[in-house]
Amino acid sequence: MTRSQTAAPAFELVEAALTLGSRAGRVEILRGVTLEVARGETVGVVGPSGSGKSSLLMLMGGLEQATGGAVRALGEDLTAMDEDALARFRRDHMGVVFQSFHLIPTMTALENVATPLELAGRADAFDRAAEELKAVGLGARLDHYPGQLSGGEQQRVALARAAAPRPEILLADEPTGNLDGVNGEAIMDMLFGLRERHGATLIMVTHAPELAARCDRTIRVADGLLAEDSAREAAE
Repeated sequence: MTRSQTAAPAFELVEAALTLGSRAGRVEILRGVTLEVARGETVGVVGPSGSGKSSLLMLMGGLEQATGGAVRALGEDLTAMDEDALARFRRDHMGVVFQSFHLIPTMTALENVATPLELAGRADAFDRAAEELKAVGLGARLDHYPGQLSGGEQQRVALARAAAPRPEILLADEPTGNLDGVNGEAIMDMLFGLRERHGATLIMVTHAPELAARCDRTIRVADGLLAEDSAREAAE
């Protein structure tokens, strides 16, 4: 890691904008968001459907390119990177968990978690993958394929895959959206547990206020703008 990355916040967004084309013309998804997130901070992103909160997460992960303003992660300018550079940056510094699990159906749980590590050149890919799967309670399911796992178990595999590289940043987009209440609560406990174990910065998009309340800060997005930014009250 470079000196600038060590000193920099996890994220710095300055008037970040996202405009996309459609049959009806250009649509402003994000209309100038300025935001700073400290390293190690946990941030819940809330707002109504269509407000731009998932798009904001995509900008922060370099999965969408800002059409205006600046997006920096760990001191690096994501808006100046091409797709290959962004992919390498995510591989080396970020873990991403989606509402849909995005597992490879022809690979076992162990292979799904180990493959990104192998691509990154990790010699201990399978040992580390097994360790992370055990940490999310799937030590007995290493050789099972996604089709043999429940939705909650598949999301646990996705969590293990995101955490295995020991990323400095964890991004989660509605990680409990496809799960029932019991499984959703278990997944959130695991997500925060992984974050605490590895000391990562966590940014989580959610519709559930009780989940956002577990974060250090909650930011509300409305109509493509940052409408509210509030820190969690200290426990008495």
